[in-house]
Amino acid sequence: MSIFEIDPDIRKAKTLSSAFYTDPDLFELSKEKIFSRTWHFLGRADEVETLMPATILPDMLDEPVLVVKTSEWFSCLSNVCTHRGKILVEKPCDATLIRCGYHGRRFLLDGRCISMPEFDGVEGFPSDTDDLKQLPFSARAGFMFAAIDPADPFEVFVDDVGERMGDADIHGLVRGDSREYEVGAHWALYCENYLEGFHIPYVHHGLNAVVDYGTYTTDTFRYSSLQTGYDADGKVAAKYLFIFPNMMFNFYPWGLSVNIVRPVSPTRTKVEYISYIRDEDLLDEGAGADLDTVEMEDEAVVESVQRGIRSRFYTHGRYSPTREQGTHHFHRLIAEFMK
Repeated sequence: MSIFEIDPDIRKAKTLSSAFYTDPDLFELSKEKIFSRTWHFLGRADEVETLMPATILPDMLDEPVLVVKTSEWFSCLSNVCTHRGKILVEKPCDATLIRCGYHGRRFLLDGRCISMPEFDGVEGFPSDTDDLKQLPFSARAGFMFAAIDPADPFEVFVDDVGERMGDADIHGLVRGDSREYEVGAHWALYCENYLEGFHIPYVHHGLNAVVDYGTYTTDTFRYSSLQTGYDADGKVAAKYLFIFPNMMFNFYPWGLSVNIVRPVSPTRTKVEYISYIRDEDLLDEGAGADLDTVEMEDEAVVESVQRGIRSRFYTHGRYSPTREQGTHHFHRLIAEFMK
């Protein structure tokens, strides 16, 4: 029986095998099986000049891409010259075309190769293979996403949960600070911890005083899940949106925190926090306050799990049917992609 078999009935299911978190070969395989087949966060559309270089998961896929903005459209192109492989655009800029700084090859903003010095007599030049690859790209609510070879269009990844996010206020957001944390644990362990509120009373005493654990809910969709925490008065304290495999959008009264989980190795993960603020006066209130303390508490527990899963006495666990629907859903998606 494959280790990637998760029973759809959470009452019967066992968690992923510990081998998934410890085997270096499975970590490498997940690059192509999971991360090259899913969508990735590129940033806010209003932060782009004409050309903005980016990298799809720099620590795992390390794929250089170029976001192009014109008065009529956005697109995402490969940022690698089709002549000798040089990175084309090194920093954000305004331009009317793309010119390689190595040998002068030129491209239109739609990626078409139009000229190359000293190429007179080259048969069949330029051809489609000289054009820059255009990657699948989508913009939603002012945020940009791209993929290499997605299993489904972006709409399939987000539209079902989007119907439940109609009351989320994404207007008036201003870019705040960004922080990066390094965690000594497998990327999936970090995500699993995020995907359940089960641990809040035991790990996050400060957050537990704000969020009413008894009314905490989790809803799952095709490629996403939504957790909602309420305060003692029954008002929404926070909404936690997860888009498989590594994007987290946290909605607080003060605005939005975007967390991107970047796998580095089977035992090392980077997590980037980017804040988008609507009301600075609310930054120190409620579930969205003191996020650094919450992060340190999460890191401590997942690093402890990383040490524990190496035990010869641990292979699988079981799920709480009432509290770990998000983790069960996440494991089923991993199993689906890894088969």
